Amino acid sequence: MEKIFKTEIAGRPVEVQTGKIAQFANGSVLIKYGETAVLSTVTASEQPREGIDFFPLSVDYEEKMYAVGKIPGGYLKREGRPGEKAILTSRVIDRPIRPLFPKDLRNDVVVNNTVMAVDPDCSPEITAMLGTSIAIAISDIPWKGPVGGVVLGLIDNKTVINPTLSEREISQMYVTLAGTRDKICMVEAGANEVPDDIMLQAIADGHEEIKKIVAFIDSIVAEIGKPKFEYESADVPEEVFHLVKEYGWDKMRQAVLSDDKSVRDANVAALQEEVVNLLEEKEEGLSSWAPDAIYKLEKKVVRDYLFREHVRVDGRALDEIRPLSCDVGVLPRVHGSSFFQRGQTQVMNICTLAPLADAQKLEGLDEQTSKRYIHHYNFPGYSVGEAKASRSPGRREIGHGALAERSLIPVLPSEEEFPYAIRTVSEITMSNGSTSQGSVCASTLSLMDAGVPIKRPVAGISSGLIVNEENDQDFLVFMDIQGIEDFFGDMDFKVAGTTEGITSIQVDIKVEGLSLDIIKAAFEMTHKGRLKIINEVILPRISEPRAELSKWAPRIVSMQIPVDKIREVIGSGGKVINKIIADTGADININDDGQLFISTPDLEAAAKAQMIINGIIADPEVGQEFDGTVTRLMDFGAFVEFLPGKEGLVHISKLAWNRVEKVEDVVHEGDKVRVKLIEIDSQGRLNLSIRDTLPKPEGYVEEEPRRREARPNRERRGGFGGNNRRGGFRGEDNNNNSGDDEGQRRGRRIEF
Repeated sequence: MEKIFKTEIAGRPVEVQTGKIAQFANGSVLIKYGETAVLSTVTASEQPREGIDFFPLSVDYEEKMYAVGKIPGGYLKREGRPGEKAILTSRVIDRPIRPLFPKDLRNDVVVNNTVMAVDPDCSPEITAMLGTSIAIAISDIPWKGPVGGVVLGLIDNKTVINPTLSEREISQMYVTLAGTRDKICMVEAGANEVPDDIMLQAIADGHEEIKKIVAFIDSIVAEIGKPKFEYESADVPEEVFHLVKEYGWDKMRQAVLSDDKSVRDANVAALQEEVVNLLEEKEEGLSSWAPDAIYKLEKKVVRDYLFREHVRVDGRALDEIRPLSCDVGVLPRVHGSSFFQRGQTQVMNICTLAPLADAQKLEGLDEQTSKRYIHHYNFPGYSVGEAKASRSPGRREIGHGALAERSLIPVLPSEEEFPYAIRTVSEITMSNGSTSQGSVCASTLSLMDAGVPIKRPVAGISSGLIVNEENDQDFLVFMDIQGIEDFFGDMDFKVAGTTEGITSIQVDIKVEGLSLDIIKAAFEMTHKGRLKIINEVILPRISEPRAELSKWAPRIVSMQIPVDKIREVIGSGGKVINKIIADTGADININDDGQLFISTPDLEAAAKAQMIINGIIADPEVGQEFDGTVTRLMDFGAFVEFLPGKEGLVHISKLAWNRVEKVEDVVHEGDKVRVKLIEIDSQGRLNLSIRDTLPKPEGYVEEEPRRREARPNRERRGGFGGNNRRGGFRGEDNNNNSGDDEGQRRGRRIEF
């Protein structure tokens, strides 16, 4: 039965339609926020998937180009694999809903969000998040939601909920926040060095709005929500785990105490073999529970060490960062490179500079059509000791790359200051905790090594969390989590920033939510950590960006030319600009606003191209003298290129002070000559003189121009021509002498 529910968020209407569309799904809604419309559905399999040890949740966010009145590019003219923005949005929706599903559920659950219309002032990402929450909440799938979500902006140090397009353009941050009625579930932020206390207050403001959204969803569930279905638990049987715990608790405590991941892994693997034998002796087939039981035991031991004894498996204090080291200029010929290591996490980063024409072109549902800074993140199997062939980047790689990219954008110079497209690539060579934040540090180093004039260094660090299972107000936050603490802890709270403030946040949690006290403690911990990395590691190695670019990097000169001169620089069919490129070897790109970029590794070539372009756009004045080159000879004079792309005519009478019978007597093609601009006629033609740049001979008298005697009118006889030349075109002068030069012929009158 169709139902429609309405509310408002940030002063804009929300309409939720249920019971009409996609009725075969376990839950579905068509949600409209302003004029943005998203169809959100959730479907669960009837039976659990066999042979897996995780909850199989898939979240898709599909961008349909018809939503913004566009036809997709490419040959097929249909949407293909999801773009980077769609993948990142899927991750943002996934993170707050996943911890609220039962951990022992093994039924496949698929969430799909199809964006059908977009109002730029009403975020389709937030609309999809709300649609997802409502669809799951009203379905029969077990879940501890609902969640609500908002976007936070910051204008004049005031929090703005769900900023409009114009507000987003001037906002100092873009934070996606999700939560339940009591806790924060997810934070994804990009910020322009926003101080920690202002960010914390914005999160608190956003949570107040989320509480209203959750209350609205609760009212929908109360009216149309389905009873949740029963499922077969995939958890280790209690009697099996009790047996394993009794046998292996002390052994596991010894096994995990090492600062070397490979040693810990080997110790745990050996203990698992013992447990397999133990269970098989107890009952045939019982050993199949051994991997799950060992995982559960290891998790409880690590958490107990941390929470009860404040002991970390590698012996560090709670606020201590693993050993740090870094280097720059580690690779030859590349434009910038670095190496960053924190404990057993290693990242190599390579920076490449290119003309702005190489910026990435984007096709999506928002207003962004290109991006100038690109960060790519690669996570090969060898980084964790796995024999795994390389494949195209997955959602994790794309997400980590985007996080590092977002972290550095606030400190990059503007295009006017530094007219380059910039790409950094993080190659993860060893992984044991928070490689994304290692990528932030490594990117800072390689950018500085490449000579990119960033405002300040950026560093990233993560903090972990253990919450008392019996009392969630009792918690422990600790610095710089490694892999084992990430696996078995309750939070991976990543914060990147400068000495001045936060540039990015990403929070992954495994509990049902975080209190503001936990978030505040995490901010304090990560603030301390990033300052340590910047002041004690990065700056001592490279105190500021290099003053000179690598000799292998292109040199880019930017110019601003008048818009009405763009056509002259390009020329008919690109003739002029292509000739400049051919003559100099430089790459040249011109924007519609007249901004021009010259790119070449050769500074002399750049200077030559700039000189040519300056000549083309210059407006010469009568009386100016120039050095030029003779380009063409005609009977009546010589054409001279006196500025790049500008030619003028030196009439035969202006070649020399003496009378010239033939142009070739004075100049030849290719001659270098000094000329003076003596006239710009009504049609814009440029008349030059060579003789006026030379001293006038002593006693020189200007010849009077020859005059033709006027003939009396004659009556017309016959047709054209004839010996008496009456009535036709005259071909001789009044003295019956044939004209010898083109100038004389051009000056004759035509008589009838």
